[in-house]
Amino acid sequence: MAAEGGGKETNEIKTQFTTREGVYKLLTHSEYSRPNRVPFNSQGSNPVKVSFVNVNDQSGNGDRICFNVGRELYFYIYKGVRKAADLSKPIDKRIYKGTQPTCHDFNPLTATAESVSLLVGFSAGQVQLIDPIKKETSKLFNEERLIDKSRVTCVRWVPGSESLFLVAHSSGSMYLYNMENTCGTTAPHYQLLKQGENYAVHTCKSKSARNPLLRWTVGDGALNEFAFSPDGKFLACASQDGFLRVFGFDAAELHGTMKSYFGGLLCVCWSPDGRYIVAGGEDDLVTVWSFLDCKVIARGHGHKSWVSVVAFDHCTTSVEDGDPPAEFSGSDEDFHEQIHLGAGRDRANSSHSQLSKRNSTDSRPVSVTYRFGSVGQDTQLCLWDLTEDILFPHLPLSRTRTHTNVMNASSSPATGQTITTVSITTTTTNSSGTNGKDNVSNSSSSGNPASSLPGTLPRSNSLPHSSNPAGGSTPNSHTGSSCSSSGSSTKGNHIIDGSFIANSVNKFASLSLHDSRKERHEKDHKRNFSMGQISNKSSDKLNQLSSSRTAKAEAAKTLGTTLCPRMEEVPLLEPLMCKKIAHERLTVLIFLEDCLVTACQEGFVCTWARPGKVGLLSSQNNPANSPSGTVV
Repeated sequence: MAAEGGGKETNEIKTQFTTREGVYKLLTHSEYSRPNRVPFNSQGSNPVKVSFVNVNDQSGNGDRICFNVGRELYFYIYKGVRKAADLSKPIDKRIYKGTQPTCHDFNPLTATAESVSLLVGFSAGQVQLIDPIKKETSKLFNEERLIDKSRVTCVRWVPGSESLFLVAHSSGSMYLYNMENTCGTTAPHYQLLKQGENYAVHTCKSKSARNPLLRWTVGDGALNEFAFSPDGKFLACASQDGFLRVFGFDAAELHGTMKSYFGGLLCVCWSPDGRYIVAGGEDDLVTVWSFLDCKVIARGHGHKSWVSVVAFDHCTTSVEDGDPPAEFSGSDEDFHEQIHLGAGRDRANSSHSQLSKRNSTDSRPVSVTYRFGSVGQDTQLCLWDLTEDILFPHLPLSRTRTHTNVMNASSSPATGQTITTVSITTTTTNSSGTNGKDNVSNSSSSGNPASSLPGTLPRSNSLPHSSNPAGGSTPNSHTGSSCSSSGSSTKGNHIIDGSFIANSVNKFASLSLHDSRKERHEKDHKRNFSMGQISNKSSDKLNQLSSSRTAKAEAAKTLGTTLCPRMEEVPLLEPLMCKKIAHERLTVLIFLEDCLVTACQEGFVCTWARPGKVGLLSSQNNPANSPSGTVV
């Protein structure tokens, strides 16, 4: 079901929502923010991000949370649904001058109650390794900005490694670092290791070990986010050129690609079993891509603006088999041949291999539900269910896939002491008032009407194929010619090439490919995202603008292909739930065992208790001690 109500009600901030498993409730006393709880002026600032780690504390309260707000970085004990947050006592607080934190990541392998390893990326290109428990700064990487001068967009520890980490920049490059190595005093020299379609991997030429170990150049424009597969063997990259690219990480081989409907891709995540990837971005859609088949299998429309975060809910995702176990088409050997990488062998032989394509002649029951969520600049949280009618389209007639309607889519600068370098100071404050200083050298840089679902598909969120108003049968949306997208808005129903079109102008106004829309969209992009932040040099901006136009021209050629199916060619999902939950754009969505966590650009980190988990709250909590103020 889509968002309920209209008018004034849709502008109200929701503090709870209901799904089929129960009611999720916002816990106002568990909200984390700056200690003074003053909303942050988000204009021109990098997105608020949140990272979690568990330090295996014997007290049973081992969760730790880190979040950045503007120039500030906070580290707290996370008490979740159990106890009220004490904002007055951060374990660590750092304030950076001349640059801003943009992203961060904990290493779960090395985390203990006495020490954690936290990587922090910055707007000027550096990466800092800190220990917020010991209040130490271990090392600064790319300090002189000789490796890359552009903003760090994503930083992640390599799964299973205590020392390797990967850093992405708005330049479109990724770098593999070893925390034990230095970065050198001169710019690195590279040697080509592997090259493919729109990507290249280089090794660093050096007589002694130094960082970076590898440089990846991926696509055109900024590399907005990357995500490792659950087994750590594959890497999904979401780029500003609109492409999702999935690589075998160790072999540096391209496994598959997908193209957004239009605009850049801003976020990406893997399903818990590594079978599916969901991406979101500037087309206001969430797109589901099959890792096994290397194709788009569904799109979801519920957001009214750019999608900033997508995440799978591992606690709600479920697979229930019939007895005996269901048989599937496609053997493990076929799966190995498809990916051309030995790295896929473990996944193919895992317990999740049952989620391959199901044999169309097998009528034994299987129930699959993948739950994922998304948040966006429209301040809305959407939850989505991906069910077997979408995943296994070749089931017997009693469980046929629902087809979608065929649609005709209309639709501060960093300041410093000198021009070249800026000396910035990090002020570290602990709960006892002890201050320390970390010196970091850097440079400034800154839907639609639809008939009811068949009774055999009560769990599906996909929009059904429209019935013929004259009472006749409706052609399959996958047969005949596809209707092309246009910039003109159309009202009413039309017959084109034998396909019935139910057009919803209001819902899909954002899917226009008209030139004027493109130009307006380009201005918004420059204001909100990487364009204009990559470099302060006018020549770089012109080059970016030129390459952006070229990329858009090339992207138009992919519409209607396997890389980017037309809207009528794949199922269209409706959100299970869609609610406005913040005043400012949402930048975080994380699913935990007993709650989900969201954050908005005002700097408020909110905890939503899962159904039945509110009772876990300690009876010691006193409402009088809870922070006052409006819930966001």
